[in-house]
Amino acid sequence: MIEDLLPDAVIAVEAHGSDEIVEAPLFPGEERFVALAVAKRRREYATVRACARRAMEKLGVPPQPILPGERGAPQWPDGLLGSMTHCDGYCAAALVRATDLASLGIDAEPHAPLPDGVLEAVALPAERERLRRLAAERPEVHGDRLLFSAKESVYKAWFPLTGQWLEFSEADIDITADPGDRARGRFRAELLVPGPLLDGHRIGHFEGRWAVRGGLVATAVTVPRS
Repeated sequence: MIEDLLPDAVIAVEAHGSDEIVEAPLFPGEERFVALAVAKRRREYATVRACARRAMEKLGVPPQPILPGERGAPQWPDGLLGSMTHCDGYCAAALVRATDLASLGIDAEPHAPLPDGVLEAVALPAERERLRRLAAERPEVHGDRLLFSAKESVYKAWFPLTGQWLEFSEADIDITADPGDRARGRFRAELLVPGPLLDGHRIGHFEGRWAVRGGLVATAVTVPRS
């Protein structure tokens, strides 16, 4: 699912359902971050790292520990960039060589309405208006959850480039649906704060893609090098 939203240079590995989401072996240093976690959290933590290590192998990189760094962002081996996500019944990791992309972010969420009050906390007025239009075009898509996921992917792509927090209100996301596919589309995130500098140019927006399938909504953002 995630790999369909990413360019060919990115390697994505997924695990679906209880049969694949297992408490995989952890590498030295990883255990202490979930030593007191409940079993479900431990399984997801271990499985998403197992996905990332499979992606490392596909890129010709020996499997290594993936420890959380500043604000919990995963620390990747030299020369690699990546992003991970997990929700109930699904884990995924996406990795790419740093020479191929400047950054990326992925997110997956259950395809269900957000809890009461959450949309008002994360969405700008203009975004809520666009969601009303999306609901008229694609009533089967939970646009509020899609917007939330898109904001998560934007943040995951933003943070490695800046090392700074990005508030929900600091990216204005416009979601569009593909004309020929009712369950797929794209989005554009206009940054409302100064964007990161890349090769001497300041980035003003991020581009992303989304899909709904199998009870999940998934989003992905990639930031090209040029």
